Amino acid sequence: MPHAPLTPFDHTLLDLIEHSPTGSVPRTPTHGESLTRLLATLQVFHSSDYKDGFVTARSLARQPLFLAAGLLELAAHPGDLSQLEANAAVFDRYVGSLAPAQRTRAEGFRLAAAGRPVHHRPKAGGELVHDPLHSIFLVPGVGPQPGLPGNYLRGSLDEVPAASGQPRYRIQVMDADTDAAVCELPTLAEAIARLRDLTESAPFHLSELEALGFESR
Repeated sequence: MPHAPLTPFDHTLLDLIEHSPTGSVPRTPTHGESLTRLLATLQVFHSSDYKDGFVTARSLARQPLFLAAGLLELAAHPGDLSQLEANAAVFDRYVGSLAPAQRTRAEGFRLAAAGRPVHHRPKAGGELVHDPLHSIFLVPGVGPQPGLPGNYLRGSLDEVPAASGQPRYRIQVMDADTDAAVCELPTLAEAIARLRDLTESAPFHLSELEALGFESR
C-alpha cells in the first residue's frame, strides 16, 4: 500500500517512538497532528504492550514471524503431516522471542492461539482416519484491537471438510480479541501460496488484508 510522503517532523516522531522504551510520545498539538498522519498511513500502530504507547511499522518489519517448519513445503506431499512442526512448538518459539516481562501475558493466549494437543484418531474399519490440517502462525501486526504481546497477530491454516468429500482450506488471522480476516481457497497449494504472500506482507493491519482476498469477520 503506498504511503504519503513524510514530513521531517514525522520522521522525527518515528525515531522518537522507536527510542522510547514504552513507545510514548509528548502530548503536544504538533506531536498529535504528526501521530494522526502516521496512524492514518499505517506507519504507526497502537502498541499491544504499553497503554498509550505506539510502535512503528518499520520496527515491526524487523521482528521474526513464526509458522510451522515444513508448512510451506507441504503442498508437495499433502497427505503427510508427520514432518509438520507441532503448534505448541511454534508457540514456544514465539514466547521465547519475547522480552521476559511479556512472556507470562503471552502464555495467557496459548490455548486460544495454539489450542490443545491433537490426539490422533484410531483406525476405523482398518483404515487410518485422516486428521485435518490445523497449523498456526504468528506474524507482526495489529487489528482493530491490539495484537498479542510483542505486537503479533495469531492465525491458522485449516483444512475444512466438505460434504462433497473435497476439502477446502481456510486461512484466518486474528488480533488479541475476536476481530478476524478470513480467506478460503479450494486447494492446499493455493492456500500455501496465499499464506506465503501473507507472511511476506507483514507487518500489517488486518484491514489491509482485503488486498490479498481476505474478508473481515
